Formats: sequence, structure tokens, C-alpha cells
Amino acid sequence: MFEDPLTLLYRTAVTARNYLYDRGILKSHRVGVPVISVGNLSVGGTGKSSLTAYIAGELSERSRVCILLRGYRRRSRGTLVVSEWGELRVNVEEAGDEAYMFGKLLKNVLVIVSENRAEGARLAKRMGAQIIILDDGFQHRRLYRDLDIVLIRKRDVAGRLLPFGRLREPLDSLRRADAIVLSYQEIEPFDFSLGDKPIFKMTRSFTGLIDCSLRKYGFEFLEGKRVVAFAGLGDNEQFFKALERLGISPIKTFSFRDHHDYRNFKIEKDYVYLTTLKDLFKLPPSDNLYALSFELEVPGLLEFITCKISC
Repeated sequence: MFEDPLTLLYRTAVTARNYLYDRGILKSHRVGVPVISVGNLSVGGTGKSSLTAYIAGELSERSRVCILLRGYRRRSRGTLVVSEWGELRVNVEEAGDEAYMFGKLLKNVLVIVSENRAEGARLAKRMGAQIIILDDGFQHRRLYRDLDIVLIRKRDVAGRLLPFGRLREPLDSLRRADAIVLSYQEIEPFDFSLGDKPIFKMTRSFTGLIDCSLRKYGFEFLEGKRVVAFAGLGDNEQFFKALERLGISPIKTFSFRDHHDYRNFKIEKDYVYLTTLKDLFKLPPSDNLYALSFELEVPGLLEFITCKISC
């Protein structure tokens, strides 16, 4: 199939880099504790952060877990401890939205951001981490991982490479994954196989609302209220589709780019504002601001992970 020159150039660069790592010419650094990478092929919007939080929360019940991530678009540099076993150390601007969300939601987890993931992993080990979860790590090969988990959406299967598509790597890069997770099954169910590669399906079950103080409410709370819905994700469509499936009909909707800066966003008292967990913590607390709350189901994945890192 014909590819435009820019896409061909991008494909060549990605293939060459992976070849250098596969052959050991470029080295991956080991840190002495198991590293689990949770990543994707596309540019955002696969549910990666939700899966990272789910795995970290489950594993932290029996191990000391660190989530390590770059901290995209944070207003700080270097290696930074965002949350030390449940105690937040920095604000959302310094941490980055995803890291701050992990720190707010997960009370027994260490959260570290660093452009140098190998340096961040070494700090995590010194601070007592027994397992490191590398968020958005599939393309970051400088840090060795013991397990590569990759999420894909239905649209990724027929997706195009950057710069004209949303795929960071060709679909056949999934061959180096240890497991593939098919995300958003509750919105766009699909099947996919790749030889004997383990395949898992991820489904969200929406349970209600959550406020800035982590208090939970049933959906009946919205009855008779005028709802404004907004999101700043890699894929806002899945958020608005979820509202539609839940029978929630906002009178206004706003769709922003991923990691949107909400400094000029006004919360008006006459409405109830409904957003995502990641966006909820980026705004000042307000008594009419809520996020959708959900539980994640990925049958068989935790057993697979436990076996791979302990067998």
C-alpha cells in the first residue's frame, strides 16, 4: 500500500530504533525490581491511565508499588516524588494531571515523575518499591521491563501511522508485547488475535459520581439538574458516549485537547458540571463539580501479571 513520504520516513525511524534495541545495540537499563509497562500504540485515549491505576491498586494490597511516568506538560523538571505512599508532596501543576490523579486516588502507592525513567526507577527502588509500573511505557525502551502490556482500541486495528494518523508504531509492533488488552469493550466491543499472544478485554462499569473530596453519589443525584459535561482526554468521544449510554443528556458539552489547561474555565453555580477523573483534580474544588466513577473489569489479567512476575 502506498504511503506518503512523511509517514514512510516516520515508519523507517521507528523501525530502525526498535531494531537497535532488539539487537542490543541500544541498551535497556535494569533496576533490580520487576517493571511492568502499561502502554499503547496510539496517541492517547485508550484507557491506559485507568488500567495503570487498576493494576497498581490491586498489586499494592500485597506489595509496595510505584507508578513511574514522565509527567507530561507538568510545570517542573527532573525527578520528582508526587505522592509518597499516599501523601501528596506537590500540586497538580508540578506533578502533571495524570500523576496527580494517581496520587489522589491511590493511598498506598508511590508516584514518581521523571523525564529519565531509569533514574526515576532507581529512586523508586531506594524508596522501597517492590514493583514499578511504567505508565505509557511501550515506546520508552531505555528502561528494561519484565512485562509489556499494551492497550488497543477498535479503531487502532485499522489505524494509520503518525503524522497523518494516531498510531505511534505499526500494528505489528504488538509482537513484542507480552499481553494485549482490548479497551472500551462497553462502548465498542471487538475481537482481535495475534498468534498465541494473550488477549484480555477491559470493560468499565459506571457506578455513579465522585466529587473533589472523593465522596460518591448515585446517578439519581443528577435528576432535575442542568448538567454541563466537559473533558480533556486523548479521546473525548468515549466520555460523551458513556454519558449517552447512561441516559445523561447535558445541556452543554465542551471538548478540549488532552492535558487541557483549565485556568480560564469558569464553573457557574447554576449548573452541575460533570467531567472525567483526570480533569476533576485539575480544577479548584467546587460543590457542583463531579466526575464519572467506574469500576474496571479485566478478567484474567491480574492472575497473568502475578504469575509472570513471581513464577
